Amino acid sequence: MPGRTRPIDKFATAVAKCSKEGKAYGQCITADYNNVYKDKCLTEFLKLKECYLAAYKKW
Repeated sequence: MPGRTRPIDKFATAVAKCSKEGKAYGQCITADYNNVYKDKCLTEFLKLKECYLAAYKKW
């Protein structure tokens, strides 16, 4: 079907637009990966999530 976009393509495009937020979240998790607990990097995760959602909706 021409013109139809698969959801994984939209997600891949959204991920590509959020590299700064993804890097910040990854650095937070790996800073002390032996002591990961729930909500450790919540603020970074929420910023990454918002970026993904915004980029996904635009595409």
